Amino acid sequence: MYRDYSAAQLEELKKELTAQYESYKARNLKLDMSRGKPAPDQLNLSIEMLTHCLDGDYSSENGIDCRNYGVLDGIPEAKALMRPLLGVADDEIIVGGNSSLQLMYDTIARAMLLGVLGGDKPWCKNDKVKFLCPAPGYDRHFAICESIGIEMITVPYLEDGPDMDMVENLVSEDEEIKGIWCVPMYSNPTGISYSDEVVRRFANLKPKAKDFRIFWDNAYCVHHLTDTPDKILNILEECKKAGNPDMVLMFTSTSKISFPGGGLACIGASSANIKFIDSQMTYQTIGYDKLNQLRHAKFFKNFDGITAHMEKHKAIIAPKFKIVLDMLNKEIAPCGIAKWHNPNGGYFVSFTGMDGTAKRIVNLCKEAGVVLTGAGATYPYGKDPHDSNIRIAPTFPTCDELQTAMEIFCISAKLASVEILLAK
Repeated sequence: MYRDYSAAQLEELKKELTAQYESYKARNLKLDMSRGKPAPDQLNLSIEMLTHCLDGDYSSENGIDCRNYGVLDGIPEAKALMRPLLGVADDEIIVGGNSSLQLMYDTIARAMLLGVLGGDKPWCKNDKVKFLCPAPGYDRHFAICESIGIEMITVPYLEDGPDMDMVENLVSEDEEIKGIWCVPMYSNPTGISYSDEVVRRFANLKPKAKDFRIFWDNAYCVHHLTDTPDKILNILEECKKAGNPDMVLMFTSTSKISFPGGGLACIGASSANIKFIDSQMTYQTIGYDKLNQLRHAKFFKNFDGITAHMEKHKAIIAPKFKIVLDMLNKEIAPCGIAKWHNPNGGYFVSFTGMDGTAKRIVNLCKEAGVVLTGAGATYPYGKDPHDSNIRIAPTFPTCDELQTAMEIFCISAKLASVEILLAK
């Protein structure tokens, strides 16, 4: 354990680590682990969708010509395909374009400008609008709030999800809190899946703001890495049981199932919410890309088709996660300088090092040719109060590239930790 080393031992260790680091730096590597992108071989799994799926037939099962205008909420086949991902009924879903992030941004923008179902005024008519942001969390959720001027309140993660005592107290006392961001399954970046108790407590929230919404971004609902995947309760069903059917808005997409640049995204919510959102969306668009919806429906056929497809993804990326976790267990665990969660799914490994080391680790990696997500990005306003969390994204590099990148990462983490200990 590094904390047990004497100053002389730390100085000697620093020399050894610096020499190892400089040898990697001299190789002029260019390795990218900055975002959770599917690798090219993952994208190739869906390539037939672009080449053979339609075969000159552009009509949906109810006779709609998918080349033309119309059908705002999605063709029947696309709805049937996407519904099981969120566990909703036919009148509880809208199938949109390729990006769930865009649907989330638009939903918040409409809430600001027009209000939400049951609200007495648009959110922008309030003196302030606040959002709860469990962290470490998804940087783009936080970027949406910051870009629109919504004040963010950080909520810490516990082992089974956000700190619900804090969530319950805050929403019950402050009418300016209009929503909360959630990534409930294989959370970005922690890999944590919400426990049944956490989901039920969300469903039973008693917010002071009558127009409060839970933004339930179930991005990784089928992105399993093991044969014993996590399971979470259906938040909409739990909200119905609690008498709060309109409190949750759910989102997911096929961005990491088919093509990030050309997948399907959807909103799931109560039928009343869906009708209300439809009535607002009609001024935005006449309809999303129905040809893409038809391609997806014909390629996957049904939810079983998606499940089988995700087994192919797992075969590609599970070995990459193993490389990351094996390296951390071998190189970092004996040093006692960090902790991490072993995720059963998702796209990230969340690394929490010693206080004051995250920025230094990221910079050391960058200088040695390994690009990581910026330190602090997993917190609102990019400010990690402990400067300790780093999001590792293993999916895009090849296994060989990833092995080298993790060697550099581990040396950088050790060196940054030794520097901190010597400075004390």
